[in-house]
Amino acid sequence: MKKILVIICCVFTLQPAYSQLFSKKKVLNDASGGNGQIDNNILTWGYYLGFNSYDFKFTYNTNAEAIVRKPATGFNVGLVGDVKLNNYVNIRLEPGIFFSTRNLEYPESYGLTDPVDRAREIKSSYVHVPLLLKFSTKRINNFKPFVVGGFSTSLNLSSNQDNPDDNSNNQFRMKKATYYYEVGFGVDFYLYYFKFTPSIRGVFALNDELVRDVDPNSPWTGNIKAMKSRGVFINFTFQ
Repeated sequence: MKKILVIICCVFTLQPAYSQLFSKKKVLNDASGGNGQIDNNILTWGYYLGFNSYDFKFTYNTNAEAIVRKPATGFNVGLVGDVKLNNYVNIRLEPGIFFSTRNLEYPESYGLTDPVDRAREIKSSYVHVPLLLKFSTKRINNFKPFVVGGFSTSLNLSSNQDNPDDNSNNQFRMKKATYYYEVGFGVDFYLYYFKFTPSIRGVFALNDELVRDVDPNSPWTGNIKAMKSRGVFINFTFQ
């Protein structure tokens, strides 16, 4: 996952420089099959596919040994609704379904000696709804870099918030609703029939998502002051 992020960052960084060095004007694609410039439309639609890597940020009550986090790569799919405010600013709604897996490993110093008790696998299926502002540069031939930011909310369809069982019965519980802020960047590539947009975005939860065990001294949740999701999204959008 880290290698993919490095490669994409390098591509985004080098593209503007390449354009300046080789600035001979090219034939401009209108990304609409010849039916008019797509950027002239006030409202446009599309869809995206992508990958995610969710993690947790833990804040502890004491300076105990940290819980080991082992994020995995997940999958995203969703829709895009884009409203043009002017030539450089758009407002976007990007509802989607996000599937993720995170693994936690508790240290033995927490009083957990059984490997089953020390390990927790957390699978989540989110309905994720971000509302974003997109700030673009001037179009350079057939591409246009941009930055994006905003707020989002998600509903965890895999949440077991209301489950009466807790970690003493191998049930790690999370809240259903999470709120985030998001920041990222990307590049619009204008092709003949459509606009293709790779982008990368960081998401950071604003609220504590942990549902604590009944026992206030639980080795799984007793020392956790706050548990907040954070993640990286790599999306490929088609409009």
